[in-house]
Amino acid sequence: MDKSICELFAGVGGFRLGFERLESGWETKWFSQWEPGAKTQWAHDCYVNHFGDNQDLKGEFHTGEDISVVNKKSIPDHSLLVGGFPCQDYSVAHSLVSSKGIEGKKGVLWWQIRDTLIAKKPPFCIFENVDRLLKSPAKQRGRDFGVILSCLAELGYLVEWRVVNAAVYGAAQRRRRTFIFAYKNTTKYGKKMMKLKPEAIFESEGMMAKAFPISSMENVTETTLSKNIIEVSDDFSFAFGNSGFMKDYHIYTSKVEEVEETPIKLGEILERNVDDSFFIKDESRMAKWVYLKGAKKIQRKAANGHEYTFSEGPVAFPDPWDRPGRTMLTSESTLNRSTHVVADLDSGKLRTLTPVEAERLQGFDDDWTNTGMPQRMRFFCMGNALVVPMITRMGKVLDEIISNEP
Repeated sequence: MDKSICELFAGVGGFRLGFERLESGWETKWFSQWEPGAKTQWAHDCYVNHFGDNQDLKGEFHTGEDISVVNKKSIPDHSLLVGGFPCQDYSVAHSLVSSKGIEGKKGVLWWQIRDTLIAKKPPFCIFENVDRLLKSPAKQRGRDFGVILSCLAELGYLVEWRVVNAAVYGAAQRRRRTFIFAYKNTTKYGKKMMKLKPEAIFESEGMMAKAFPISSMENVTETTLSKNIIEVSDDFSFAFGNSGFMKDYHIYTSKVEEVEETPIKLGEILERNVDDSFFIKDESRMAKWVYLKGAKKIQRKAANGHEYTFSEGPVAFPDPWDRPGRTMLTSESTLNRSTHVVADLDSGKLRTLTPVEAERLQGFDDDWTNTGMPQRMRFFCMGNALVVPMITRMGKVLDEIISNEP
């Protein structure tokens, strides 16, 4: 089997960089990156700056267009489909055209992945999403992930998943993300997994277990999905653990404890001789920072007149050097509670992170986003990105899996 990749919702190329660092022969055949409503497609341009563009099977360039209007059959064949898609409302209903068809909410990008799977039938897939995917929506916990699993089961895929805290596996950021590994039941690897007990897959034999070792696991809980995706959307609810496996609509899940590795500390990724513009000098702004980072209890009134107390605990201020960084958001560097504030290594004065430090938190090369985009977009792109070394870890295991496929 060849090592070819299609990367959807590519951002600035985290999946691709993670696989290319393996230097084991992976080749990206096609990618797609489009930011709705953006006049300039900064992330797409950054990706092309590093890797170049890709033609489709018609010899045309459509990588920077809305994926929903792309002809999926024109995407080059690939053995691995990857993508970090957003957590959205995955509810579905019968389509108006046919009672046998389904209709997802407009703009929900999972359906573009599903359409690609139908058109191209890749044997392997790796997807990334936020950790709350497993508990969404709040009023029907587990439904959204159930819809995704139902789609994959219908198309002949087995699925492994893990919620991974990147800092536990040696990264510089405490970032929890759900990784989904799907593979056709006709692959050699799929046939092997079909025969194993879920406990063996969770503990040692599965791709996730090999990429992200565990120290212990709780008892496995089980449930079965309806083969009618509409029923899943309407009625399914389940308490997913942070690790799981699905075969033929049957779900097995468990809470596992991770084997902790030595993480990179925030102080280790900080730059020296930082430009003056990153420092907090204005007293009124400093007071605002102190307020935002501090504990607070605020009386509020809901739209229906109900009064309640909004409360939140303090955030470390400044962020400690001796721990991995907190989860970085797209709003990084702006004046808000989630932005990192550090004591400068040289002067000890408080400042926000630089774009290079944001790139280091995500495991990218220095100045990866220094391709002409505005500084605010450099932070935005990093807040949207994944932690690159986590991809490389999974890629090493996938190399072994692929080597055994005919």
